[in-house]
Parts: sequence; structure tokens; C-alpha cells
Amino acid sequence: MRTLTLMTALVAGSALFSAGTAAAQTTAQDWTGPYVGGSLGYTFLDEDDGERVNFDTNLDGAYGDTVRNAGGADVFSPGFCDGANLGNNAAAGCKDDEGVIDAGLRAGYDIAYGGFVLGVVGEVSAVNVNDSVTAFTTTPAAYSFKRSLDTLYALRARVGAPVGSYLLYGTAGVAFGDIEREFNTTNGLNSFTPRGGDDGQGYQLGFGAERRITNSKFSLGAEYLYTSLDDEGYVVNFGRGGAAANHPFVLVNAGGTDTRRDDDTLDLQQVRVTATYRFGS
Repeated sequence: MRTLTLMTALVAGSALFSAGTAAAQTTAQDWTGPYVGGSLGYTFLDEDDGERVNFDTNLDGAYGDTVRNAGGADVFSPGFCDGANLGNNAAAGCKDDEGVIDAGLRAGYDIAYGGFVLGVVGEVSAVNVNDSVTAFTTTPAAYSFKRSLDTLYALRARVGAPVGSYLLYGTAGVAFGDIEREFNTTNGLNSFTPRGGDDGQGYQLGFGAERRITNSKFSLGAEYLYTSLDDEGYVVNFGRGGAAANHPFVLVNAGGTDTRRDDDTLDLQQVRVTATYRFGS
């Protein structure tokens, strides 16, 4: 619902912004040619309130184990939260991951075909978004995983149709970005060794509308994009450190417990306004 509301508002804003110009009819040919442009909008994370952290206590590569103490109790029984911890215990809660303002630059080429507009567009966006999840133990202690994405790159195809003075289109393609990962804990006794984690690659899809400003090569528009990037391979080994030999993290395997977040994709939604200059018709 939030996505649809924001998209509706942006489309309405785009139309109002160009008010006062004559409602010129356009054809597919009018949208043909190369173009450059920019965007300004809002990026927010696809909600994942049920995210948690998974454990491999015997280091067999299979996650989903329960970390138990010598008495058999689940040491992570206080649970998990979607966000960065505000203290060393579950009662302190977590800070929700927030949306951010994003800005982008794009270049592309459209061509008329059978009354439709076919094209390709490349884009780079500054998003600066953070996504965290935290696990809590009975000690008490907090264990927080954070991933950050500063720059998002995309190459997409577009298929559109002129409707009055508007071009309505759908778009889909590949996306990738350099995902930075970070682990933090309030536990100063054990050892924590991170490993792995590659750049995020995935897909992007969405829809939008542009309105040609009469007697000019400029158009204004609104757009919605959904992006999903793979985020696999980042693991933190919880080792013994200065703890006792029967510490829960090394109770099953002296090599420690491998730990990772259970959501292996970084999913974003973006709503933005666009401005485009066309070199063609």
C-alpha cells in the first residue's frame, strides 16, 4: 500500500509540474533517439520483520542448529530483531532500518517499433542504504549483522506505449552493487572471525510514466523500481576466545559456531521523479 500511495503521488506531482503546457499528442516516433537524464527519489528496504540469524554448531555446512549451553538451554532464546541493537539485551530493542533519499544519472536509447517504444537504459544511483539484523543471548549480549549499499548500477530494457502526451512503460534488467558488510557485538569475551561475502548481483524491474513537455526535448516523469541483490557467503565464526572450553559456541565443535543471517538477498524499493533530455525528435 505504501508503494502504491507514493507512486500515485509522484505521478500526480509530475503532471502538476508540467501543468500549463498544451496536452500534445505523441507517437512512438516522437520518443525515438538517445537521451540522458537524472532522477531523485526515495529508497526503502523491503520489509523483513521475521529475519533472524542462523547457526551451524558442528561446522557441517548445514545451518539451522540451536546453540545450547551445557544444561541444554537455548542461549539465543531472547530472540532476534530486524535492525541494529540499542543495547545488550532484547528488552532494549533495535533501531529500525530507515529509508533514504536517492539520486541517479541515466542514459539510454529508444526506438519506435509497431506503435510501441523499445529501448535500453543504463543507470547509476547513489542510495546509501543500511540493512541490519540482531540476535540476543541470555548472557545478555547482542550480535548484529549490517550490510550497506552505497552505489547501485543497473542495465535495463524498456517497453512502452504512447498514451496522449505520456509514455507509459515497463522496465526490467540486471543490477549490481558493492555490498559492504559489518559485524558488531557487545560480547568482549569470545572471538569473532568474519569471512566471505561477494558483490551483490541480481535483477531490477518496475514501471513508470513520462510526459513530453510541448515544443521541447525535455520530459518529466515518475518511476517505481524493485531491486533484489544476492547477498551470500558472509559468515562470522563465533570462537572460544577467552571463554571456558565448555562455552556454548564451542560446546559441539571446538572450532566454534559459524553464523550468518538467514535472508540472503538485499531487496530495495525505489520511487522517484525523473527528468530527461532527448536528442531525437
